[in-house]
Order: sequence, then C-alpha cells, then structure tokens
Amino acid sequence: MKLDELVAIDIHTHAEEPCCGPRDDGYDEFQAGMAKYFRNPAGAKGMLPTVPETAAYYRERKIGCVIFPVDAERETGFRRYKNEEVAEIAAENSDIMIPFASIDPAKGKAGAREARRLMRDFGIKGFKFHPTMQGFYPNDRSAYVMYEAIAEEGAIALFHTGQTGVGSGMPGGMGMRLKYSNPMYLDDVAVDFPAMSIILAHPSFPWQEEALSVATHKPNVYIDLSGWSPKYFPPILVQYTNSILKNKMLFGSDWPAITPDRWLADFEKIGIKDEVRPLVLKENAAKLLKLA
Repeated sequence: MKLDELVAIDIHTHAEEPCCGPRDDGYDEFQAGMAKYFRNPAGAKGMLPTVPETAAYYRERKIGCVIFPVDAERETGFRRYKNEEVAEIAAENSDIMIPFASIDPAKGKAGAREARRLMRDFGIKGFKFHPTMQGFYPNDRSAYVMYEAIAEEGAIALFHTGQTGVGSGMPGGMGMRLKYSNPMYLDDVAVDFPAMSIILAHPSFPWQEEALSVATHKPNVYIDLSGWSPKYFPPILVQYTNSILKNKMLFGSDWPAITPDRWLADFEKIGIKDEVRPLVLKENAAKLLKLA
C-alpha cells in the first residue's frame, strides 16, 4: 500500500457477498430493511458488492479500506462469510485493502484460537465486534479470552456502538437489542486491556456523550465516524473532532450501506477545521494501523 498515493483511508467497510452460496432464509428481508434505513439500494437482491468489486471501487478513488465480515450466526442464523476468504481476497488487493476479521466472542477459547491463527497466518490486523448483532455486553468476562488473544498479538478491536440499522423497522427489530451497544461498556474493556487499541464505531446515538467521554479519558480508545452522513453529526461531535479528539477521529463510511462518495461530499460541507481534515481522512488511521 503506497500511503502517499491515497487520498483517504476508510476504516469501516463490510464484506457482504458472496457467502456460502444461496442466501439464508430471511436474508433478503434483512438486507431490504437495511436498504430502506440507509436509503441505499445496495441491499436489493443481487446488488451487494463482492469483495473484489469493493477493491476496484476503492482503487478507482485512491482510498484505502479496512474490510471485514460480521460473525452473527448465533443470533441471526445467517452463515458468516469466512474470515480466511476475506483475508485472501484482501491479500490479492493489498495495494488498497487491509483485512480485519469477525468472530462471535461466544465461541470462547475456540474463537480465541481462530483469532490467533488468523492474525499469524492470514495477516489479520483487527477484529470487528457487533454487540447488538452478536447479543453480548462488551464487558462480559466471557469475551475476555478473545480480547486477550487480540491484545497479545497487537491487533485492533473495533466495536459497533449506538443504534443500528440492522433490523430497523422489522417486527421486534429482528430481535436486535440496542442496550448491548452502549459505548460505556467499553470503558471497562479499555481499563482491562490498556495496550489494546479500541475503536468505537459510529456516532453513538443516543449515547454520543458517553462515547466522547470514554475516548477522551482512555488513551487507547478511538472513534470512527461511519454509518452516518456527516451532515447529521451532532454539534458536540464536530466540536470534539475539531479539538481534544482531533487525533483520535477516523473516517469510515459503512460501505456498502453508505458510500464514501456520499460521506466525503457531506464531510466537505460541515465545519471541520482545515488542519483537522487530513487527520480524520487519513493520518490518524495510518498511525493506528501502523502504516506510517
């Protein structure tokens, strides 16, 4: 990856398709709900990009991207996209892609063994957790065996925080419980794993101030700005981005739910200081990912 040639690094992109052949029962409805929530047709049948298509899209725009699947088999019944396959495709596109993985922490010691193997043998640089989709509190001690593996290998832990588009508008929210994604639970994780870099993904509605508090107080906690168009960022998030957290804010789109084209265009229109923009768009991520 030639850092100098990149205009930005997107810290938050999803590997959605293909996965295990035909879609599982209910997957079309799930994706249709996501498309409606984000006002994006990407969830329509046949519309989700493959990982190679994602690589081509980002290469054309000279944007590096961190890509990952989400292992939520236990809660959703949808088979996960194999971490190894995502890592192999990312390796084939290493000029533009950085692979993260996802393992449900409920897999315990077996999951921790998988995590170590992925980091050592497949070049995985971090792990995506989605407490709401995976149905767990991030500070539950049962997840710590997974965090220990990540911390020991020097990788990054990225957690969904705040409300989610997953299940939005569906009966019972598709069983998704928002309570698990309060960023304050990650304060405990940051205390217990002070050497592990932690990313709080998304503006954490309705817990934005909690997220800012944790990131301000704990030196190993960062925030990615994915999942929202910047035009909807609350004023306090913009204020902190321009000031005390300017070195800890990261550009993320949430591709394919939100495209970087849309995110970057809206980011240009909000009140971010000129000297802060390059930090958010590339420099902070480059340091966190040890590219610089």
